[in-house]
Amino acid sequence: MIDLRSDTVTRPTPAMRAAMHAAELGDDVFGDDPTVNALQQRIAEMLGKEAALFLPTGTQSNLCALMSHCQRGDEYLVGQMAHTYRWEGGGAAVLGSIQPQPIAQQADGSIALADIEAQIKPDDAHFARTRLLTLENTWGGKVLPMDYLQAATSLARGKGLATHLDGARLFNAAVALPGDPRRNARDIADHFDTVSVCFSKGLGTPVGSALVGPHDFIVRAHRVRKMVGGGMRQAGVLAAAALHALEHHVDRLADDHAHARRLAEGLQGLPGVRVEVPQTNILFVDLAPERAHGVVDRLRDAGLLCTGLYRLRLVTHLDVSSTQIDQAVRILRATL
Repeated sequence: MIDLRSDTVTRPTPAMRAAMHAAELGDDVFGDDPTVNALQQRIAEMLGKEAALFLPTGTQSNLCALMSHCQRGDEYLVGQMAHTYRWEGGGAAVLGSIQPQPIAQQADGSIALADIEAQIKPDDAHFARTRLLTLENTWGGKVLPMDYLQAATSLARGKGLATHLDGARLFNAAVALPGDPRRNARDIADHFDTVSVCFSKGLGTPVGSALVGPHDFIVRAHRVRKMVGGGMRQAGVLAAAALHALEHHVDRLADDHAHARRLAEGLQGLPGVRVEVPQTNILFVDLAPERAHGVVDRLRDAGLLCTGLYRLRLVTHLDVSSTQIDQAVRILRATL
């Protein structure tokens, strides 16, 4: 079975398992797990921030960020189709009493600057207090341009807002941009007060995300992590996987991007099928209604796992080889 449902389905490589097995452990709730501490220091330094916090999931990382930036009755500005608004169970509203202000996104995932400015509320008791702008990079596999990040965050700061990036696939964005990926990742992070980054997607770890930002902010987020049940004990066995990934799995994301392009090229020319050229590792395929009925089930029966209905979502990752990409093309063409 070729699994293209998500880059979260990967298994640890043998080298990653060896690093996990050899990890020096402590108790992270007491703050003395040396491997967790090393990871937090490493990712903070990589992204140019003062401190970092290791968390089990990206959803919890974003939640801790939102609840640390905002108080009850505050508001955050967010894309209508952004993960922090649409796909995280409404946690900020339910658990933090923080009001989301969703804003329609452009086709590339950005939010128009005029729309951001229009949604910043005046200092008036009738309104929630607008405190935070959140963006997502990558979004649907698309990379937000650096000049847009600079313009959007400058606008927010000029209006007194903090800024947070859901950078679950930050390193995919960094690899897709010209130049050194690690320099690119830091340049992206420089625009934001805080950044959340996942290790369990393209970087291939079984569990884990990190939240980075100023030291005082991370202290607040640590308290929120405890409140929402994110304190782990001998978490160094997971942090070791993330450290291994940062060392060995960043540059290889380019292979996933190449596989997504190869997949897209292989699907060109099918009637009733529109293939969106991928920028990173996520490919969307739009289907005419007559081709869409039962397609996910038919693909599964043919040996390919993916998600979607009228729009298929195919995600490449480190557990998919070039040979499997070619086989996936054959399955998709035969089925569609």
